[in-house]
Amino acid sequence: MTNSSEDRLSRIEALVESNARSIQALSESNSESIQSLGDQIADLIQVQRDAESERAELRAATLGIANLLSALDDDRPTILRRLNSIEHKVDRLLEE
Repeated sequence: MTNSSEDRLSRIEALVESNARSIQALSESNSESIQSLGDQIADLIQVQRDAESERAELRAATLGIANLLSALDDDRPTILRRLNSIEHKVDRLLEE
């Protein structure tokens, strides 16, 4: 082989090695990015699960409050009857 052919071959080999290093670096960078995205997705899934749990707790608390308010409405006539009874007793005591 001539000198220029050897030089050309050396340059091609250097380019191939450089490209191989670049490809390896890109591959490692992509692997790191994929791992980072996987971690972020796992974090988002956990946040979503936590939010679902908190929504369920809020739903249960809201239903509890609604039931308490309903019970108050149901008890109102009883409370009014008792207050009327007390009022009548006080009136009778005052009349005596």
